[in-house]
Amino acid sequence: MLFTHRGLSGPAILQISSYWKEGQPVRLDIAPGRDVTASLRASSRRDLAAARKALQQFLPNRFALRWLEFHGLPNYTNPSLAAFEDQLHSWCVSPATTEGYEKAEVTAGGVDTRELSSKSMESRLVAGLFFIGEVVDVTGHLGGFNFQWAWASAAATARSL
Repeated sequence: MLFTHRGLSGPAILQISSYWKEGQPVRLDIAPGRDVTASLRASSRRDLAAARKALQQFLPNRFALRWLEFHGLPNYTNPSLAAFEDQLHSWCVSPATTEGYEKAEVTAGGVDTRELSSKSMESRLVAGLFFIGEVVDVTGHLGGFNFQWAWASAAATARSL
């Protein structure tokens, strides 16, 4: 996940955007599989400096400082530390919008695969009409899956001609 001057980005956020509906919040775990406050709970020293140190073990320094600024602990009791830990694992973000179609990595929608031959990508409705790549309603996860689909569907069409 990347923090940019325009908002959140990076592979994780781009993947989430395929499922996100405008107006709905997104819950993010910014320390998955980590018990961030364990060192604080185990320590006799419970203060802002110790909280900062604990957070900076798992998060980038500047992000940890800002997190503490906005989600600071009212006190350092076990219940407060548990609530703080829960916030780290369930950060609720309400995106205003996306960067739109112009900046999209992939798009959803297109020609329904049920209307195409899986062997040739030829339309079942119009003989001699073929559809490949992104015009077909196939959306894969980030990491090259959409490129693979484009190449594979083109290869299937080419072999059938």
